[in-house]
Amino acid sequence: MSATPWFKDFAVYREPRIWVIFGFGMISGFPWVLIGSMLSAWLQEAGVNRANIGLFGIVFIAYSINALWSPLIDRVRLPWLARHLGQRRSWLLVCLLGILAATAGLGWLDVTVQTWWIALLAVVIAFLSATQDIAIDAYRIESFGAHEARLQSAGAAMATAGWWTGYSGLGAIPFFLVDGTHWNWQQAYSLLTLVVVAQIFWVILAPNSTRYSAVTTQLKAGQSWFHHTLVAPIAEFFKRSGWRLALSMLAFIFLFKIGEAFLGRMSIVFYKEIGFTNDDIAIYSKLVTWWVTIVFAILGSLVNLRLGIVRGLLIGGLAMAASNLLFAWIAGVGPNTNLLLAAVVIDGFTGAWSTVAFVAFISLLCNRAFTATQYALLASLGNLGRTLLSSYSGFVVNALDGDWLLFFVLTALMVVPSLLILLALRKPLLRLEAAYQQDSN
Repeated sequence: MSATPWFKDFAVYREPRIWVIFGFGMISGFPWVLIGSMLSAWLQEAGVNRANIGLFGIVFIAYSINALWSPLIDRVRLPWLARHLGQRRSWLLVCLLGILAATAGLGWLDVTVQTWWIALLAVVIAFLSATQDIAIDAYRIESFGAHEARLQSAGAAMATAGWWTGYSGLGAIPFFLVDGTHWNWQQAYSLLTLVVVAQIFWVILAPNSTRYSAVTTQLKAGQSWFHHTLVAPIAEFFKRSGWRLALSMLAFIFLFKIGEAFLGRMSIVFYKEIGFTNDDIAIYSKLVTWWVTIVFAILGSLVNLRLGIVRGLLIGGLAMAASNLLFAWIAGVGPNTNLLLAAVVIDGFTGAWSTVAFVAFISLLCNRAFTATQYALLASLGNLGRTLLSSYSGFVVNALDGDWLLFFVLTALMVVPSLLILLALRKPLLRLEAAYQQDSN
């Protein structure tokens, strides 16, 4: 528990580095619009089966395996760009240029006859987005010193708020455009290329992460490239934690977000099948969720400072499971916008709280000598459960004969195994958190 007056916790948000991270969070969240909610709505309106829409989620597996190439972000310096933009921003610029080209390509395709090309461009966007996430996460962690624990927590909150701004705030644009206008989904994709252009300028104008040069020196002062980029990060994590605690923490990371991912993968299909309009989706699922998530991401970081990351994860996980039951209620009564408002507000609150604690938890486990690689490995494991398993969410709904109420009850129960692991590991994790706080003071 912190002895500092609660209102002084807001002082961390005067730090300019926090707001740079907010912008990078937007860059991280925006591709999920292009290959997630927007693509799902386009496919659903084109008459694609919900099982096949769910399978499109396999493209998100790129986020689960990006650790395989994360050493490149730590070690490979891009000619000319790295000299002018730094290691992290140079990689971000290259990825954004590729996303820009792929987004423009989606604006020229017909979903009814060029589905394979759409799938290919979705894979390209997912691969590039997963790559830029490595650089963004490393930039965030390296932007603060080991003694700046409060700024790290605030950075996790702003990364979450930025991600939801990119996904929900900017993600509302295509739904407003397509509903009740002469715009189609291809034209909406073409317009969104302007958003990517704006993100490119943000990366160019942002400062370098201040800690990177020291990390680079440490990485270069060892044995071989293979040892430092592949073997050492994994070995160091298991040696530092002990293999039993390490495996248990990895199991928790894998399982924690599965229920939320199942819900999220099918949410747009559910909204449209149950009878909500694109405007309803834009207002409630996007805009309301956006502001709720930003507010509670910030408040969640402040509460986590008081309660600690482990307690924050436990409370957030329980609340996250309970919020899924509200969607089951909607499934039982039909397209009631008042219930939808309540559901997205509570879901946004619980999702923001749990995500901030989850990001801070993973950051806590990283050694600064291997920031990009270790964070990517841990985050990839969490994404594996979210993306690979949730890709079959459409098959689950079909197996339930379209019983959405039962589907959402099942998603609520999916969080229970991870919370049982967290309770079993509570004491060693609290000791780990206390040691981190002591080193940071």
